[in-house]
Amino acid sequence: MMLIKPKFWDNKIGFFSIILFPLSLVFLMIIFIKKKVSKVYKFKIPIICVGNVYVGGTGKTPLSILVANEIKMLGKKPVILRKFYESHKDEYELIKNNLNNLIVNKKRIDGIIEAEESNYDIAILDDGLQDYKIKKDLNIVCFNEKQLIGNGLVMPAGPLRESLNILKSTDIVIINGNKNKSFEEKILNINDKLKILYSNYKPVNIEKFKKKKLFAFAGIGNPENFFQLMENNGLFIKKRFIYPDHYEFSKNEIMNIVNEAKEENSQIITTEKDYYKIRKFDIDKIQYIKIELNIEDRGVLIEKIKRLYD
Repeated sequence: MMLIKPKFWDNKIGFFSIILFPLSLVFLMIIFIKKKVSKVYKFKIPIICVGNVYVGGTGKTPLSILVANEIKMLGKKPVILRKFYESHKDEYELIKNNLNNLIVNKKRIDGIIEAEESNYDIAILDDGLQDYKIKKDLNIVCFNEKQLIGNGLVMPAGPLRESLNILKSTDIVIINGNKNKSFEEKILNINDKLKILYSNYKPVNIEKFKKKKLFAFAGIGNPENFFQLMENNGLFIKKRFIYPDHYEFSKNEIMNIVNEAKEENSQIITTEKDYYKIRKFDIDKIQYIKIELNIEDRGVLIEKIKRLYD
């Protein structure tokens, strides 16, 4: 599913949010009923859920990969589990190229059973916070410091997939970006036992793109965050192309960018996720920026994971 995010979601509550608010109340009621009627299944192996409340662009997949690699360093055998969506093949490729341990299934419960039968000893749900049928042993919720909770309303009046009350059953919140004390206070008022950690992205192959004119395109949850990261690290983006999250590029669209960049004597860059979507076109003029995720106080996360095996 491609998501085109309305601009008013990240602004103060205004006309469109007020008009749509009754639908948000209906959405909240549906969530409430789902929680009440869902039968909860517990599994033989521990389940870590890396989820979000703000829809899209919070960094669930890079964090899931990091968590899986940390678990491998503990001598365990983790697997990342994704629910199958036709439009999410870009993220499946991203995981397989960085970890390889991936199960994709139309039903997360069936995917966990497959993980148990394949002798994995822990499953990481990349997304799934809103799957109320699964008993999670460790809930990690991601936020991006630039968007946080937008206007604070639930869809469609705002960008939230459910209310912040989900944080009552959350163990760790990881905020990508700068420290935000007021937001920390807000979520600690919901759950004072939360562990709040901060993360940041570091481009690792950026030097070869410096002092070049760049065309950049991105079809991710919050593409402006990608462009800003590039500029903050000294890159000159001459022109940017923005597409919806999980956008399915055509070869003609990509060739138009290639030809325009050639006329402007510019190099083309994109995200790693988008690169996996377009590499089938076998275009060697496009390169991706490799991003490394770093977590401050990573030891807190590792200790939480270790306790799952006690």
